[in-house]
Amino acid sequence: MKNLSPLQSVCSFILFVTIVFNSQTTTAQGCVAIKGNATSCMSIHADSTTVSGWQFASSGRYFRSFRHFSGREENKDRLLQKTEVINYTSVFNLSLTRILNNRWSVMVDLPISNNVRSSLYEHGLVNGTYVKRERHSTSSFGIGDIRFAAYRWMLDPAKYAKGNLQLGLGIKLPTGDYNYKDYFYNVGPNGTKELRPVDQSIQLGDGGTGFTFEVNTFYNFIENFGVYGNFYYLINPREQNGTRTYRETLAARLANEAIMSVPDQYMFRAGFNYSVNQIKGLSLAAGVRLEGIPVNDLVGGSGDFRRPGYIWSVEPSLNYEYKKVIVFASVPFAVVRNRTQSVTDKENSIKTGTHVQGDAAFADYTINIGVSTRF
Repeated sequence: MKNLSPLQSVCSFILFVTIVFNSQTTTAQGCVAIKGNATSCMSIHADSTTVSGWQFASSGRYFRSFRHFSGREENKDRLLQKTEVINYTSVFNLSLTRILNNRWSVMVDLPISNNVRSSLYEHGLVNGTYVKRERHSTSSFGIGDIRFAAYRWMLDPAKYAKGNLQLGLGIKLPTGDYNYKDYFYNVGPNGTKELRPVDQSIQLGDGGTGFTFEVNTFYNFIENFGVYGNFYYLINPREQNGTRTYRETLAARLANEAIMSVPDQYMFRAGFNYSVNQIKGLSLAAGVRLEGIPVNDLVGGSGDFRRPGYIWSVEPSLNYEYKKVIVFASVPFAVVRNRTQSVTDKENSIKTGTHVQGDAAFADYTINIGVSTRF
């Protein structure tokens, strides 16, 4: 196998960790993450040579969210009473990167999602009264929001082999169905089922044309040991997408949550990486990961229904490279989960004179696996 320069080794590692992040999700692990594409970002080319080429990656992400949090406090009674909402989310990402030269690259990313949501409170409510409360499931499957992005190394890789900084700008298109529907049971007249939009957390898209900003950096202390950092932010100017939530049927105070919001999303990662000299091609990494949905968007309104919040995770990962193929895996474990007050929560707190804060279901961990190849 061809020996890689220190810069090429680090860039290959960064490609690995960022493609793992491509697999989404999120941005967060559970109801806070509303799209598979929330976790897609930063497809960095595999090396810094002047040879142009292509990079193709396929990756998958899976998590099961079931622990309910309001703020940082877990509502453990939901598990004891078996009223918890359980989301099973699988996202498969296909990304193609064109390496133009040792400074520029462009990328397209396509997420495909398969989601199942099991709940009790969404089934059986008719005119504000539970007539036949039973646990049922809704699901969604299809492509998500496609994203295009361009990247540039800000320093000449030929001169700065120990460290560099890459910036990326992109656009996210509303290609995913943001009004995906499935049947809800015991909600119609005489307890019949009705075809309604599925919950925001398992909708395939958010309905907004968004703009992404990314920063990727690394520094190599020695040939086989260094640090990395990634930052991603999605700006969604659209305030709401017109998709009905039916939350106003749960309680009168939820009338201002009847329509789904189109929120911004963000991610930050940083950590250390180490190339194992005894096993050629094997790299290990450990770091922290922050991902979530803000209460207020940078551009546009922030009302209607969203579940803002964030997750801090510790993220061990590894990859193995052989010739032009990289196999990778990552398992972020949640250490802090916080479902923050939304704009509508704050409005209701003022109206009622009491603190109002919704909850959200989070996962304990996610599983990310994938493979990439250069050609």
